[in-house]
Amino acid sequence: MPRLDFSRRDALRGLGGAGLLTALAGCGVPAAYVPEERRGGTDRSAPDRSVAFSNWPLYIDTDEEDEERRPTLEAFSERTGIEVRYTEEINDNDEFFGKISPALMSHRETGHDLVVVSDWMAARFVHLGWAQKMDRSAQSNVAAHLDPQLRSPAFDEGRLYTVPWQSGITGIAYNRKALGREITSVADLWRPELAGKVTLFSGLDESFALLMQGNGVDTTRWTESDFHRMCDQVEDLVRRKHIRRFTGNDYTSDLSKGDVLACQAYSGDAIQLRADNPDIEFVVPEEGAELWAESLLVPNLARHKANAEALIDHYYDPEVAASLAASVNYVCPVPAAREVLAGSGDRESAELAENPLIFPDDGMRRRLVVARDISPAERRSLAKRWNAIVGL
Repeated sequence: MPRLDFSRRDALRGLGGAGLLTALAGCGVPAAYVPEERRGGTDRSAPDRSVAFSNWPLYIDTDEEDEERRPTLEAFSERTGIEVRYTEEINDNDEFFGKISPALMSHRETGHDLVVVSDWMAARFVHLGWAQKMDRSAQSNVAAHLDPQLRSPAFDEGRLYTVPWQSGITGIAYNRKALGREITSVADLWRPELAGKVTLFSGLDESFALLMQGNGVDTTRWTESDFHRMCDQVEDLVRRKHIRRFTGNDYTSDLSKGDVLACQAYSGDAIQLRADNPDIEFVVPEEGAELWAESLLVPNLARHKANAEALIDHYYDPEVAASLAASVNYVCPVPAAREVLAGSGDRESAELAENPLIFPDDGMRRRLVVARDISPAERRSLAKRWNAIVGL
């Protein structure tokens, strides 16, 4: 299971990437935009049986006795003869974007064949033409097993350029025993007895959708007016000191210690929190919650695109997806992996198969929404408003 001192959703807060994109953008098409005909390049997958794969720390299965070994990667190499050069160098979405964007802006290869970034960041790559279209004819597992609810986000309709690595839910975690009642809606966070005992995420992309859903907004088509109405509400709650503070992934410590009673939380963290303290509950509010993903993409001019596509398809084999899900405990983007775990004969695996935070049931899925991403044109002004509230 992932350690609670780090989260792949714990991204840099601020205008770093937004400012860069604004600088790149003109009156429509960004200056650094790469048109379809200039994407790609020489693919050396056949002579070079290798692939450079960059991921977040603690986001893959490891051997229980030797954490340096990664069984699913080893299985891929044994089956295909392709060596995987695996690095855990992505600690922050905007930081990584800043690291490789100079090469992509000047139409040079980055040294990365496959990367995992949050979908709101993947949207930047897609909008700029910095992600290569995948050859889905070579990815039969992806075509057959990708979760239908994740198949067509607004920034990449039909998932032509990206494929989810893992998914998750932004909902509410709370201490049921200490609070003395259930939380069922976002509005419950604003009840008087929770004054000073609530935290929200500091990151704009991590926080906004759930808060808008609490106001009854359809987050697949939210407007700037919806956003500012939500901000007005949150700003008032901050000034009245109802909201204790804004957090990154350190919310887990606040909740565990009892400094807060309820908070915005990620489903993957909630599994570990509950394992350590059964009084901790995670809820998908009745108004709905955000279903998000962190996705694989092949950067423009990657030297081993075909090998990268083969590795992606490997992880959409239900057997492989089941192994990964059992290790990282986020929402599995391969629903067929549930049957693998359920039929394994192992008690812990069977319990994971029945966990709705890994394999959401139909009732939960009806309340999960993939929110519209923030466009480059919107980002600077919206981030400025949100960051001003966080800094109060």
